[in-house]
Amino acid sequence: MIALALVFAGLGAVALLLLVLPALRTGPALPGRARYDSAVYRDQLQELERDVARGLIGAAEAQSARLEIERRLLAVAAAAPDRAAATHRSPLLAVVLAVLVAGGAAGLYLKLGAPGVADTSFALRVASSKTPTGVPDHPDMAKMAASLADKLRADPNNREGWQLYARTLASIGNWKGSADAYRNLIALGGIGADDDAGYGEMLVLGGEGVVTPAAREAFGNALKADASNQVARFYLALADAQAGRGQQALDAWVKLAGETSDADMRSEIARRIEETAKLSGLAAPAMPPAPPEPAPAPEQAAGPAPGPDEAQMTAAANMSEADRTTMIKGMVAQLAARLEADPNDADGWVRLGRAYAVLAEHDKAADAYERASALLPNDVSVLVQGVQALIEAQKPDAPVPRRAIDLLHRAEQIDPKRPEVLWYLGLVAAQAGHADVAQDYWRRVLDVLPPDSPDRKMVTDAIEAVKKE
Repeated sequence: MIALALVFAGLGAVALLLLVLPALRTGPALPGRARYDSAVYRDQLQELERDVARGLIGAAEAQSARLEIERRLLAVAAAAPDRAAATHRSPLLAVVLAVLVAGGAAGLYLKLGAPGVADTSFALRVASSKTPTGVPDHPDMAKMAASLADKLRADPNNREGWQLYARTLASIGNWKGSADAYRNLIALGGIGADDDAGYGEMLVLGGEGVVTPAAREAFGNALKADASNQVARFYLALADAQAGRGQQALDAWVKLAGETSDADMRSEIARRIEETAKLSGLAAPAMPPAPPEPAPAPEQAAGPAPGPDEAQMTAAANMSEADRTTMIKGMVAQLAARLEADPNDADGWVRLGRAYAVLAEHDKAADAYERASALLPNDVSVLVQGVQALIEAQKPDAPVPRRAIDLLHRAEQIDPKRPEVLWYLGLVAAQAGHADVAQDYWRRVLDVLPPDSPDRKMVTDAIEAVKKE
């Protein structure tokens, strides 16, 4: 610890020396403002020519702008000659800078820092720490992430897609990419408190365990949506520990430990409590007992779980591709059997539709989405997912299938302003040779898209393309 402090002290001295050296010597003459102004105007001329070449500005506007820039360039050249100014030595300034920087840094650290708190990382990082950041240990997950990225480029407003993409990147240790995906998801409105908590989590992992202000804000947003969110509560307690508020962190962790039965989280909380109490000079409080596991609902007690448990996930990671596919199909079949026995589970039908879509069983996916839509008659997103499953089964230049068209018209009646529905209906009309109808649908898409949406250009290009046909 002493050696590390000496290293940082040496680095601080070097940085301070670099800061005050310019004040201790006479510097070379610096060019006057006229030279900088001339350089700026020349750059503006070059940028103007590039805009003309790309077709971003018309010839008349370009000529007017070019004349104005050249006029300013001539005015600079005709003004007073470019004077050079030299910098002079100022030992007094060097001393003042040294005292202010060194004293100010020390004062701020003593006020805001926590010199006794070690670097920290995510509560449940046990599994992910085995995989180096950015080096996926599961090539199948990396392929899945690449496939999701392609789909999101074609459908950037798919919130469920962004959520799955963020979680997939997190599973392969791509913290920054996952944070960016969560940021896009949250910008679209998010799906729940877990998205804000996941975003903050990725910021912490990408920041080597430090709970940054941006991460704190994300966890705060998660708690606004769900005051019981355990991930957000853990990290906010960790932020208190890092800021030197040891007792506050201990109290928060003890309360959280009494409300969670998750063995990994309880183990990590116990370790953090012991570490923080030692560093803060406080007595480590005893861990409260775990709450009892909630009993399964009567109608689900005898049925299969809706997804794989930890043991199944571990087994799947060690399987061959064929065996893994067989296992996944078995779990999907179990979910389908449970839904036939309990057909009123709308969320279950949606999960089944997504599972079939991943397995490329597109007709079965559409069947599941239609069953979900019957239970959620006003949820147009379920019908849209059914349409997308059917369209993904077709070649890029194949016509939209009849079944998908029927789903689109049902969706249009529910929400006549849904952009995806209007886009696909315009595509159907264009494929049938009805250019006017296609343009009408796509103009309606433009009416509902935000002004800064990247999709506006795609829609505009589609309208222009059918005009020429």
